[in-house]
Amino acid sequence: MPEGHTLHRLALDHRALLVGRAVEACSPQGRFDEGAALLDGRRALAVEAHGKHLFYDFEDGLILHVHLGLFGRFRRTPRAAPTPRGAVRLRMQVPGACLELSGPTACTLVSDAERAELCARLGPDLLRDDADPALAWARVAKSRRAIGALLLDQSILSGVGNVYRAEGLFVTGLHPETPGNALRKADFTRLWETLRAMLQKGVRDRRIVTVAHPEKSAARVRRGERTFVYGQSHCRRCEGPVERSVLAARTMYACPACQPRDAKPKRARRAE
Repeated sequence: MPEGHTLHRLALDHRALLVGRAVEACSPQGRFDEGAALLDGRRALAVEAHGKHLFYDFEDGLILHVHLGLFGRFRRTPRAAPTPRGAVRLRMQVPGACLELSGPTACTLVSDAERAELCARLGPDLLRDDADPALAWARVAKSRRAIGALLLDQSILSGVGNVYRAEGLFVTGLHPETPGNALRKADFTRLWETLRAMLQKGVRDRRIVTVAHPEKSAARVRRGERTFVYGQSHCRRCEGPVERSVLAARTMYACPACQPRDAKPKRARRAE
């Protein structure tokens, strides 16, 4: 499933492409015929991302909600192909560009109230200007669940996926099985700031690269060089073996040497 930086990158690109223009819309697959007919010919007013959700505002109060899920993707071409490639749920075309959406978990028209209700169920999105870390901390601090599981809970934080979870915890030196209510606020603040910086870099680079390579552009960094522990057999910092486990139904990667289990008593932690 795409992580938050991908959705915000798409929002930026689609905003530049669509906003202020009348959009030709259709559903080659046929599963979104009615919605596409309503969008067809209307001007796009705004595009924004919230966590792993995309919202497109059109004239007359129409709002398109897209959730890519595991298999959804957008394909951009200079013009519409005579024969769509694959099962295209939605095609949006403006002069000089065509966007084709395939395989989304959700592609629906929603009301403003429905959008607000959906966003209210989500935790703060680290890439949004209105993100409030205090809201996320309040939920984390009360939970006995492992921080590695909490990071994938979109009601706690929005936009963090499996790669950023592993890399954020590694960089901040936190063991993924540390309970949320055992974290100090300073630990969480460092984690928030680390994840936010990683996600922002991902938007700029259009890919996840958490290991610094001053001599290379992000596009030139080879896949195996991009992360500290995620997908690695050995830690790129200490060269010790990386442990793999299953946490929140996803494979978790951690370095036991760089992310030791914290044995500090809970009472000492709460003193901060």
